[in-house]
Amino acid sequence: MKIKKVFVNNRKRAFELEIDGKLLMFPYACLRLKPDTNNRIVDAKVDPELGNEAFTYMLQDGSEDSIHADQVLEYNKDPKYLRDMLLYKLTIEAQKWLKASSLSHREIFRRLGTSASQFYRLLDQSNYKKSIDQMLSLLSVLSCDVDLVVKQDKSHKQQCRRVDVARDQKNHLIHA
Repeated sequence: MKIKKVFVNNRKRAFELEIDGKLLMFPYACLRLKPDTNNRIVDAKVDPELGNEAFTYMLQDGSEDSIHADQVLEYNKDPKYLRDMLLYKLTIEAQKWLKASSLSHREIFRRLGTSASQFYRLLDQSNYKKSIDQMLSLLSVLSCDVDLVVKQDKSHKQQCRRVDVARDQKNHLIHA
């Protein structure tokens, strides 16, 4: 997701970002380099070197840091982002179970009632056009028991944890 604009709001002690037409907040409390009265934020801009998927801010002392859009979306609990992360996790699990399965791919296609190309799209972790229902069906065919666990929301301190983002060889995002 691309960041369109970033604003510094010192009164609210937060950045305001426009991502996919939504205005989202990201508080200074979640920053690694926190501003204070003697070291204020002097600049914040969308970073084209990071594909407009992050913004970089600079403090008066010259130190700077970048915040990825995924951190902002996770902090704001964006429903689309959370859905995509659930799909990613289900896809990775399906890939693991597929390797351990003794079923042939042809048998899996037959049980799912789908084509080979659709099956391979289900296994592509960068494809977010599939549904959670399709992934649950695939995991069921692979003899997996999927339980949905609903837990109480994390505390604010845990919510501000830094999301480490890396890229694999095919330039796909990997969240650690």
